Formats: sequence, C-alpha cells, structure tokens
Amino acid sequence: MFDIEETSKQIENIKNKLAEIKETLSIDKLEEELKILEKETLTQEFWNDSENMAKVLSKINNLKKKITSYKNIENEIKTLSEMLELVAEEEDSDLEKEISENLNNVEKDVEELEISTLLSEKYDENNAIVTIHPGAGGTEAQDWAEMLYRMYTRWANDNNFKIEELDYLDGEEAGLKSVTFLVSGSYAYGYLKSEHGVHRLVRISPFDSGGRRHTSFASVEVLPEINDDEDIYINPDDIKMDVYRASGAGGQHVNKTSSAVRLTHIPTGIIVACQTERSQFQNRDTAMKMLKSKLLTLKEQANKEKIEDLKGIQMDIAWGSQIRSYVFCPYTLVKDHRTNFEVGDVQSVMDGNLNGFIFAYLKYNKKNNQ
Repeated sequence: MFDIEETSKQIENIKNKLAEIKETLSIDKLEEELKILEKETLTQEFWNDSENMAKVLSKINNLKKKITSYKNIENEIKTLSEMLELVAEEEDSDLEKEISENLNNVEKDVEELEISTLLSEKYDENNAIVTIHPGAGGTEAQDWAEMLYRMYTRWANDNNFKIEELDYLDGEEAGLKSVTFLVSGSYAYGYLKSEHGVHRLVRISPFDSGGRRHTSFASVEVLPEINDDEDIYINPDDIKMDVYRASGAGGQHVNKTSSAVRLTHIPTGIIVACQTERSQFQNRDTAMKMLKSKLLTLKEQANKEKIEDLKGIQMDIAWGSQIRSYVFCPYTLVKDHRTNFEVGDVQSVMDGNLNGFIFAYLKYNKKNNQ
C-alpha cells in the first residue's frame, strides 16, 4: 500500500542526508579544483609528462564522478518530489510504483556517495598491495588462504579493479603458502584497508577423513602502493637482495630463469619478494615499491620521523584476535567483529560480495577517528 505521507518523509530524509554530504564534500571547492586541473590539460607541457598526466587525469575523473553523482541525485530527488505531488492530486498506481522503485535506487545512490566521502585519508586514493599468509594448520590453513585470494579476486573483478599477481608460493598439498598481489584502481586502498587483519574459518574440513569441524586462520595485510614522488630514503646498505628461480607446481607461477627477487630490510627484518615480472630488474623495482610501502606504513604507525629509527622488534607479527569469522558449519554466517555487520549467505561473500562489510567498516572507522 502506497503511503504518501511516509514517502514524503523518506524523500525529506534523503534531502537532509544529501545536504550533509554536500557540506562534507565541499562541492563548490571540488568544482573549482576541477576547473584548475582541466585548464592544466590544455598546456603542451602537460602532455609531455606522461607520469603527471596519468595522475592528473585520474584526479579529474574522480572529481567528475563525485560531482556528477551529487548532481544526478539532486535532480532525481527533485523529480521524485514532483511525481509525489502528482500522485497526491490524482491516484495513479503506475506512478506510485515508479516512485517506489526510483526511491530505492536513489537511497542506494546516496549511500554510495556517502561512502565516497569517507574515503578521505592520506593514501585512500592509492592502489593496494595485499599479502595473504595462512596460519598454523598446514593444508587446511593453506586452502583457506587460497579461498580468501579467490574472494578478493572476485570482488576486484566485480568492482572494476585490476589485479596483478606479484608473488605466489604454492601450498604443499593444496592452497597456498603466501601470495602478494596489486589491486589497481581509484581508491583501491581506501576500500581494501578494511580487510587488514586475521580472518577465521570454521567448517567441516575436506581434508579430514573423519569429517570433523576445523577452525583455520589466515592473515591479510593491506598496504597502500607508495607513489615514486613520496619522500622516502632507504639506505642501500640496509638492503640484502637474493635472486632465485620461482618455485611452484607449474604454469604461470614458475620462471625458467633466476629472475625472482627477494629483498630483506636488515634493520627491521622486513622481507618482500616478487617473481612475476619478466626480468630481474623489473622484479627488483616492484619489490622496492613493496618495501617502501611496508616501511612507510610502519614508520607512521610507530610515529617515527625516519626509516632509520625503526627496529626489528616492531615487526613481530601478532596474530591477535580475528577481525572477521566465516562459519560454514553448524550454521552459515560471516560476521565482522569490529562493526558487527553480518551476512548469512557465506557463499555469496566468498564469491566477492564484500561491499557491505567494507562500507560498514568505513563508517565505523570514520566514527572512531572523529
């Protein structure tokens, strides 16, 4: 039953939320920034600097997306109000149905735009470097790590992000011992930072002939890819480089030459590796980017002024308590222990349906950092 008064209240609530978003986004400032950047693209010098060109065009695209989203919602709300006035004057079931459908769509659009206002921290716009390690438990844990890798791959594909595998080590019988991959696209790190932590699996193990229930853990590390213009100095004498031949069961994870590179930062004990590029030189460059991201993140967490001030003791991996549990048995449930957001369809989550968890975390993070 269509309720005009209730629908009017919903539209008013959306208007109020959009007004808050407008203030948070500073739409007028975004439009001014867009004009300045577009003016910059008209110069010949702009097109001669490919690296700067890519950054500016990406920024322009992000600004346009936010501004256009806001204005589209503003127009949609205006149209809804006009349609509601017509229904109030004369009952029209088709128009009532259209209003209800459009109202649901507008509410979703407002939520997405609201989420974009939460992505305002320093490295949110950057690409993300993700590393997955299984916990103790052998094959069971290694299989769980591979399930998580598949989940993030599905999420990335569904949300128009690109995945590039940087380092992969096969499990002994199944799954993987470790994987590092780059997720490229606007705000990749902003979205995926919610996944950093320990993930817990509860299921009947397919590797247990007795059909017993097992609990497994895997750690997910998410770091922003640091741009080359970041002022980070790493003493070359502090880096040990090892070159080796990529290992694995076969296929895409194996190189026939010793082009894989492992870098160790001696003061902290941080180790990074890359084996998927064609040459040793390319693998070293990628590994250095990974190392910079780890060191910069650690430096900021430890509130240190210089990379040189970091000590190895700060790099101890503490598994701690899990951030999220994925239960397949005796019931099905995925629950985030920070936000209490949960989904009963565990298979949907494993197929990449993560946005509910990501959005809940972004709201939680914003609230706790105000």
